[in-house]
Amino acid sequence: MKVQKDDWYKHGWTLDIKNQSWVEDTENQVDFIIKTLRLTGKERILDLACGYGRHTLSLARKGYPVVGVDITPEYIDDARKTAKTESLNAYFINSDIRAVRFENEFDVVLNLADDAIGYLETDEENLKIFDAVSHALKSGGKHFMDICNAEHAEHYFPRLNWEAGEKALALAKFEWDKKTHRMLYGGCDIPYGIPAEKPDITTGDPTRLYSIAELNSILQQRKMNIIHTFSNYYGKEASPQELQLLVYSKKQ
Repeated sequence: MKVQKDDWYKHGWTLDIKNQSWVEDTENQVDFIIKTLRLTGKERILDLACGYGRHTLSLARKGYPVVGVDITPEYIDDARKTAKTESLNAYFINSDIRAVRFENEFDVVLNLADDAIGYLETDEENLKIFDAVSHALKSGGKHFMDICNAEHAEHYFPRLNWEAGEKALALAKFEWDKKTHRMLYGGCDIPYGIPAEKPDITTGDPTRLYSIAELNSILQQRKMNIIHTFSNYYGKEASPQELQLLVYSKKQ
């Protein structure tokens, strides 16, 4: 695949994402996070790179005070409209997450569905996301991230993947640059009920992936410790055999 431009993460996001298959698991994901982090309902939560707020809004519906941040104006506008319509305690900020300035304000910080981890132009810029997480958390605060596992990419890429959702068949193509530790991801959806066209996935979004060992070092440098790792939202232990990597950590 041809690599997208370095600032690919700033462009191309639309509300069509609501129809993608992986969105259908949102409520299960939120329930797993609440159970795993042993949340009580009183915690103030920050959702970084929240998209159109699917997790943020779900948490607000359950009574949590939440703040969502995303770089895409269309997503934030849509999330604000939903929160206003439902009278939810959810506040949304349109910003690059590197620009937010929170200090010891949140009990929980979330980075879900990658939430921009690894999307940025250089390793130094990507580390700024972890800085933002650490600064935002109170002492004893909890962080939960959902990313892709570098160890899986090293062993199993290139590969193809498909997932049957309720509205469409999602096709994905993965490649790996061992030198830069970056995954190339390209995908397309084939909607049900209309004639299908042959997919042609020629470009990929570059994402810096991390191993558990790398994440442990990065987090410890920011006074955070990994509590548990998983490979899905049903509690399966993390493994190089699985692409998904969920990491629960705590700030000292």
